[in-house]
Amino acid sequence: MRYLYILLLVVLSSVAYANIESNVSQEGWVTKDGKPVPNTDNMKSIKGFGGWLIITPDKDWAEKWKTPSHTTPYFSEANEVEYGQQLTILTFFINPRVDKQGNVNITCGIKITRPNNTVSINNQNIKCISGKFSGNPRNVYLSPVVIKYSGDAGDPPGEWLVEVSLTDNNRGVHVPLKSEFTLVKKANKAPQPTSKSSAAEL
Repeated sequence: MRYLYILLLVVLSSVAYANIESNVSQEGWVTKDGKPVPNTDNMKSIKGFGGWLIITPDKDWAEKWKTPSHTTPYFSEANEVEYGQQLTILTFFINPRVDKQGNVNITCGIKITRPNNTVSINNQNIKCISGKFSGNPRNVYLSPVVIKYSGDAGDPPGEWLVEVSLTDNNRGVHVPLKSEFTLVKKANKAPQPTSKSSAAEL
């Protein structure tokens, strides 16, 4: 899988998914009417800190994310991908704890396992967000660790497991998230090798 690499975004954007004024007493993920969202494998809240993992085929995900904060971008979610098609793995978080000095401290972990149970990537204790935090914690923030994936001809077909963790070190909370996608080969369509110019970078 040559076309798997990690991008560390320079700019941290935010968008409010819920009405902040009406939900100031709530922590973690809530619906628009202020009700707590039940935990799932890819979206959960633990002690007020929330994480959300999305695997999207949207090539314009960055443009969608850069919309004004009063709008809610919609990201398609992928369950299946053909050889050569690209996916982007995004992780969002909400309600980080700010210490007395006004700092946050969030680390991330990423592990992707192939259908044959071999590990494609395993990076832990990545410094995601640290330092002064001036935003509203009740906004939704995009983790600066963004993963891009495209299946190559040599990649095994089947279910790929994506596991992402978010740790709010100020709060002492670890939020594990996971999701899957299936790499498939369509009938009468042979997978094509991708460009050798792709690279892995941190």
